[in-house]
Amino acid sequence: MIMDCAIYRKGERESVDGDLSDALDVARENGDAFMWIGLHEPTREEFDLVADELGLHPLAIEDAVNAHQRPKLERYGDTLFVVVKTLRYLDETSDIEVGEIMLFVGADFVITVRHGQGSPLKEVRRRLEGDHALMAHGPSAVLYTVLDEVVDRYEAIAHEVETDIIELERAVFSPGRSMITEEIYDLKREVLEFRGAEDPLIPVMQDIVKGRVEVAPGTREYFRDVLDHLLRVDERVDSHSELLTNVLNAHLAQVGMQQNEDMRKISAWAAILAVPTLVTGVYGMNFTHMPGLTQWWGYPAAILLILGICLSLYRLFRKSGWL
Repeated sequence: MIMDCAIYRKGERESVDGDLSDALDVARENGDAFMWIGLHEPTREEFDLVADELGLHPLAIEDAVNAHQRPKLERYGDTLFVVVKTLRYLDETSDIEVGEIMLFVGADFVITVRHGQGSPLKEVRRRLEGDHALMAHGPSAVLYTVLDEVVDRYEAIAHEVETDIIELERAVFSPGRSMITEEIYDLKREVLEFRGAEDPLIPVMQDIVKGRVEVAPGTREYFRDVLDHLLRVDERVDSHSELLTNVLNAHLAQVGMQQNEDMRKISAWAAILAVPTLVTGVYGMNFTHMPGLTQWWGYPAAILLILGICLSLYRLFRKSGWL
């Protein structure tokens, strides 16, 4: 589905009249304009209408329509094909939703293909249309602004993940909290998805910053700033993974200590209960010459003996911390 289509000349937006072919001819007339087409989850038939006019490579078209690509940068002739993963943090479930943006960047056109709900580009377009000096750099300005917006969202989500980790740390040392192990593993899975989005984007940004990919003059420092932010996010994700491992180890240590404490209690009570079992078992053998069997004080004495030994054992275990 085509969400937006416009021509930008010297940073100013112009409406598109006619079909895409006419709009592209207008953009190419003086060589100082470019066309920006925004698509959202297009079908192959919808995308072919755009691809035929611009001569896009079939392999790039297949990637753009099918989605589920890793972040990458590829060159097909004079067209750059860039894939970035977008992230959206869901407050209700603390999950991270992954989407994708594909960009086809040519000399006089940009196509943005969006998959998922976590990657709206209205703010990007509004931001660029409000900065005519940046928009005057052409398609490279669109590529930079999309990457900058995506990485800024990474930083915001990294802060949310840190908050979740802090809450888990508190829960580990709080009594009465169940299902901690499951929550830790759920968050570790979200961090892995986070890493899968941001980490492969680093070499893409490095190719642009180091000049392996041509961009408009005067825009390389913008991409360098995005790379700096991305590297900072990458360091935070590394620390998140390490923190979660430490939280899991602390939780397992807590579980082990609790199990040891429970075993000590069980063993202590078993030792106490063994006393009446032993005494009554011996007397239950019905030997005729057992002490106290023929005297009136025999039964009370046996009961007092059992209670005395049990009480002594209880006090001993309490003093040693087993009970």
